[in-house]
Amino acid sequence: MKPLAILSLGLSLTVLTLGFTPPVQAEREAGVSPWGPQDEIGRLNLITESSRARILSRVRGGRIYDLSVDYYIGMPSWQAAGDPHYRMWMTHTPHGTVIDDPLNVGVPMNEHVSYTGAAISLYTHMGTHIDALNHFGLDGRIWNGFRADEHVGDRGWNVAGAENIPPLIARGVLIDVAAAKNQDMLPDGYRVTRDDLIQALARQDTRLEEGDIVLIRTGRMQVYEDAAAYMNNPPGMGLEAARFLIEEAGAMVVGADNLSFESFPSELKTDYVPVHTYLLAQQGAPILELVYLEALSADRVYEFAFIGGPLKLRGADAAPLRPIAVPVD
Repeated sequence: MKPLAILSLGLSLTVLTLGFTPPVQAEREAGVSPWGPQDEIGRLNLITESSRARILSRVRGGRIYDLSVDYYIGMPSWQAAGDPHYRMWMTHTPHGTVIDDPLNVGVPMNEHVSYTGAAISLYTHMGTHIDALNHFGLDGRIWNGFRADEHVGDRGWNVAGAENIPPLIARGVLIDVAAAKNQDMLPDGYRVTRDDLIQALARQDTRLEEGDIVLIRTGRMQVYEDAAAYMNNPPGMGLEAARFLIEEAGAMVVGADNLSFESFPSELKTDYVPVHTYLLAQQGAPILELVYLEALSADRVYEFAFIGGPLKLRGADAAPLRPIAVPVD
């Protein structure tokens, strides 16, 4: 048995003793885009006028599913690398404005016109969000060979930033792995396999198509209100499952209801986040995390129009978004 360091998604780095040694995968390097040397969005190039028209033409009336989560003080978030908590503070309150009179309009006016304002601070990978392709790289290079030492300044990346992500309008597919296993929620640390995905798709009678946004349900969102429980060794994707989605099924974007999409400990000896580097750096496939999938699961909605737009945070490695799912015929 060999001691291996793994990321404890609670707050710290923990050492576990495991009965296996992860393999070394040779010659992993950033991918070169088939869309040309200037490409900054990778597989999002699969969004075209015809692909948008095709899915939107199938939209029907009825329930709209909100796939986003609330932001709140104390919410689950990644802090193992020292990233900040979500914070919100009041800049103006009706009572405080009466006392401070910040606009010099006088007490009677402030008592008549109630003024509330707030500010927030958050890590880019909080809440429902999309990872841009500059989030992880290999050997100093991100997708399409862009080098960090050439493209990262004090104001972020000048390539592949979140502002380049187009509005996401595509066929969405839910793969409900938890339900396929007759479980409310996959066990802590469970690693989703290729076979799990294939079996869930067969159970749902759902097929994948090139250009899909594929969302994996682990059931973890059921404990979202309990940050410690949500972040404690969540289930996630394995590397072979990620390869299946991209190389066999042709997915454009992949996502899940957990943080941080993949499972730990790493399957590779040479990479502590091999699923992230495979998807982002090698394949140019953005990742969605903390996607709310419980309502889709309850109603057994497995195919839908996915519509969402991330904030255009210039130079950023991720951005919050509020996606919706619209059932289709």
